Amino acid sequence: MQINNEFKPTIVAFCCNWCSYAGADLSGTNRLNYPANVKIIRVPCSCRVNPMFILRAFQRGADGVILCGCHPGDCHYTTGNYYARRRMTLLFSMLDYLGIEKGRTRVEWVSAAEGAKFAATMNEFVETVTKLGENKRLEDLRCKN
Repeated sequence: MQINNEFKPTIVAFCCNWCSYAGADLSGTNRLNYPANVKIIRVPCSCRVNPMFILRAFQRGADGVILCGCHPGDCHYTTGNYYARRRMTLLFSMLDYLGIEKGRTRVEWVSAAEGAKFAATMNEFVETVTKLGENKRLEDLRCKN
């Protein structure tokens, strides 16, 4: 009997309540598939994602983290995604300094009407992280099962 030990990355997706989460809901309604190992965390706005949340996700065993929000200029809270974009730019440079590969984090703007884009983005991101392999750089062994 052969056991399939194929690597399946754990992906954490922080999704804006007003656009990206609704886009994820639309992709499910339209029966578009994206991997089940994408764990969605709904946030009120993309600007509410503290960079520490992303570092903590990596520490707790995430292999990739994606932040999805409203398109710039289309935010429910007017300028929230501009703040998120600035914060994520700084976080990317810090992750680069820590030695985390660039492909493990991503920012994507997905509106509520773009269910197909949400599914395609998640499929592409999971494929990218799968090629990178398991995250060992920020892993905390106490968080493993």
